[in-house]
Amino acid sequence: MIFGEEVPAIDAASVPAEAYLLDVREPDEWVAGHAPEAVHIPMYELTDRAAEIPREREVYVICRSGGRSAQVTIALNNAGWQALNVAGGMQGWEAAGRPMTSESDSPPFVA
Repeated sequence: MIFGEEVPAIDAASVPAEAYLLDVREPDEWVAGHAPEAVHIPMYELTDRAAEIPREREVYVICRSGGRSAQVTIALNNAGWQALNVAGGMQGWEAAGRPMTSESDSPPFVA
């Protein structure tokens, strides 16, 4: 539990291929490596960009290891979204062999 609340979570290997995957990491982490279909909204920009996040479908929230995404999951659920934390974050994503891409000429990695 974080902040006294249960955080709904899903294992990285179980995230559906067509999921709305919200990556809340810092820009440098995103550039290093991310899921190909993820939407990047850094945690510090969420207040200003919340309207971009769909309310009509589940939102799968991911960060590096699961801590920041757990906080965002709680906030989104409290504000009316249906959000799930991706347990283990991008580290779990990479360990599960899920696809990754980078925004640089280097092979993707979890920063």
